[in-house]
Amino acid sequence: MDWINQLNPTAQLVLFSLIKIICVVVVLPTMFAYAVVAERRISAAIQDRIGPNRVGPFGLFQPIADGLKALLKEDFTPAHVRKVYYWLAPAITVIPALLVVAVIPFGSTLGNPNNKMVIADLNVGILYTFGIVSLGVYGIVLAGYAANSKYSFLGGIRSSAQMISYEIAMGMSVVPLFMLVGSLNLSDVISHQSHGPFSWLVFQQPLSFLIFMVAAFAETNRLPFDLPESEQELVGGYNTEYSSMKFAMLFMGEYFNMIAAAAMMVTLFFGGWTLPFFGLDQPASSLGTGLLHIAIFLGKVVMFIVFIIWVRWMLPRFRYDQLMDLGWRRFVPLALANILVTAAVMWLRA
Repeated sequence: MDWINQLNPTAQLVLFSLIKIICVVVVLPTMFAYAVVAERRISAAIQDRIGPNRVGPFGLFQPIADGLKALLKEDFTPAHVRKVYYWLAPAITVIPALLVVAVIPFGSTLGNPNNKMVIADLNVGILYTFGIVSLGVYGIVLAGYAANSKYSFLGGIRSSAQMISYEIAMGMSVVPLFMLVGSLNLSDVISHQSHGPFSWLVFQQPLSFLIFMVAAFAETNRLPFDLPESEQELVGGYNTEYSSMKFAMLFMGEYFNMIAAAAMMVTLFFGGWTLPFFGLDQPASSLGTGLLHIAIFLGKVVMFIVFIIWVRWMLPRFRYDQLMDLGWRRFVPLALANILVTAAVMWLRA
């Protein structure tokens, strides 16, 4: 490591940034692959089945087989689709989730306080996050429009209406957090939660967490909010006309968004990379502690992913009128009331 210390500060910054980007680019697809395996095994256990257990020990090589199958299938483009949009939509679906992960602190440091474990430590991290998340729906809407199919078109329309309905509540739900923290920087949000177990914002703002979590389910099109796909009604929704790697990219986009939503919930409400004992709520002073912080963060994210998967196989799908009623008539007023109550309490304490 001596040769790294001999580099000038700018070269060190560029080197560590490249290392962090490479790590995220490797870890995120790996988490996607094994989230799919976990979903299949958890659903099998709930339904008293076995699930994938043939490819490799305990079925752990199943993602490799699925990936090869997607790569080797014929990349077929139906004649009736709007081709340019049809090709663009899968890429537009995947990219926003990757961009969101760039501002999430997945650790403290690796011993050097100048090298934070976040690719882009933006002062407006949460605004950036909501701006990028809102772009993800364009891929789904384009997929629905480009396929030139009534099922796909209905799926795209449903997704756009669902995003509009719940993005407002989601954005308003985090306002009390930043009133308490006094910053839009996600690293500052984690620092605010590093003063004992009850400093985690899930204890200070449980209503914000509930609204954010339900809105995250809706934003990622996961059950009980999977109306854009809704196999019993729309065959497969916006991805009906897709196959091969294009379908795999749409599928990947859903899981990337799920992982990004889990990471955001961990960061905003559950202390990020911190644990409130053994001094693990302070920035790392050594390489070992820094790696442990990353492991803590990933462990929390995995717990949320398992919870999201469990919910899918335990709850029925909402009717469309119920989905809209919950978003507009329940969560938006609740989020607004939460902002007003938080402001009043802070004013009384001042």
